[in-house]
Amino acid sequence: MFLKVDETCLPSEVDDLPSSPCIVVCGSSPLTAGHFMVAVDQTIVNGSVPNVVDALTLMFAAYYCLNISYPTELGGTLEFLQRCLFKINPEKGTKRERKASKKQQSVNPKRCFTAVWP
Repeated sequence: MFLKVDETCLPSEVDDLPSSPCIVVCGSSPLTAGHFMVAVDQTIVNGSVPNVVDALTLMFAAYYCLNISYPTELGGTLEFLQRCLFKINPEKGTKRERKASKKQQSVNPKRCFTAVWP
């Protein structure tokens, strides 16, 4: 989901991008980075995202608008974001890729809650 690069890295200099949508963090940490980039299909699609919230929203929008299945290693995290942060709660089904050996559980929408910040 996150790929860290140097603060001064240009979009054309980013290597080893995954084929699934991801956030490129320009700095040492998502909490302290000066800016972000969003990549889809090994290509930077937005090279100047000002904050992590906008980057997360753009990355999620790429998954949803382009109908890309969530990778197995990020399925639970992205489904949690889908249901609890973005309030997209389908009655059935999931965008997670199927694992052959394990039973797949979706996030129970009754267990999701909205935190109220003061």
